[in-house]
Parts: sequence; C-alpha cells; structure tokens
Amino acid sequence: MARKGSSQGKVTISVDEYSANPTQAFTHYNINQSRFQPPHVHMVEPIPYDAPKPAGHTRFVCVSDTHSRTDGIQMPYGDVLLHTGDFTELGLPSEVKKFNDWLGTLPYEFKVVIAGNHELTFDKDFMAELVKQDYYRFPSVSKLRPEDFDNVQSLLTNCIYLQDSEVMVKGFRIYGAP
Repeated sequence: MARKGSSQGKVTISVDEYSANPTQAFTHYNINQSRFQPPHVHMVEPIPYDAPKPAGHTRFVCVSDTHSRTDGIQMPYGDVLLHTGDFTELGLPSEVKKFNDWLGTLPYEFKVVIAGNHELTFDKDFMAELVKQDYYRFPSVSKLRPEDFDNVQSLLTNCIYLQDSEVMVKGFRIYGAP
C-alpha cells in the first residue's frame, strides 16, 4: 500500500497489486526479496526484553500461540500483556487452569486474553456438535461432558477475557473476537 500526497490534506492510498491473491503475493515477495516483506513495510530491530520504557509511554507485550507451553518463557517487561489466542492445545479445562495460573505469576498491570482456534471448548456451538460424535481428531475433547466446558471462560480469573467485546486499558480501546 503506497501513500501519495494530494491537495487539501487528503491522502490517496494505492492498493498493492497482489492484495486480492495472498498466495501470489507470498510467492512474489518471497522470490523477489530474501524474505517475505511487502515493499512498503520497513523492518525494525526488536528491542531487548529488558529495555527500559520511556517515561509517559505504555508498553504492550503481544504474544500468541503458546499452546500450553509457558514453562520457561522469559517475558519482556511491559504494562499490558495481550495474548491473542491459542494459549491451549484443545481448550481443556486443565489447560485453561494452567494458563490462568501462569498469568497469575506475571507482573503486568493488565493482562488481556482473546481465545484462538485452539480453544475449542470456548465455542459452545462447535462443542455441542463435537460431543455428539466420536471425533477421532480430538479424542480427549470429545470425551468431555457439556458441564465440563459449559463456562470454561470463567476459569480465566487472572486476566480480562474478551469475546466479541472490548475494554479500555490505559486509554487504549482493545476489542477481542476469537
């Protein structure tokens, strides 16, 4: 996407020629550049996990896809933790409890969590269909009774859980939809 100036303070944005075909875009940029990087995206070097935060700033730490593997993770300093899904393998209550316990050990002022596609038990409609069948891909989930996952979100007591909802945190509006 390129920005081009125009009169009266308006900006014209041109759409990348590959935006309608993500596979073609990936192939084009992967072949024509040493790594996938659209032409108008500038890579920045990550800051060290323990870098001091400038005064008056809010530091967000954004993570996802921890898949019940939080042991030994060295988390960066920050004000707000935003975990954007796949914090479990299957959304089993035991996995959610373990994740919640881990959240309780973290020093962030705010912890905001949004479910991902691996939190199967957070989707009541999906689970209602799954428990009706002997689903071979998720044998441990298909053996759950409805009361085992009826309100699995309530196990997340050490964070703000967002599901089709929003919250204001330190002046920032965060909306979460699994």
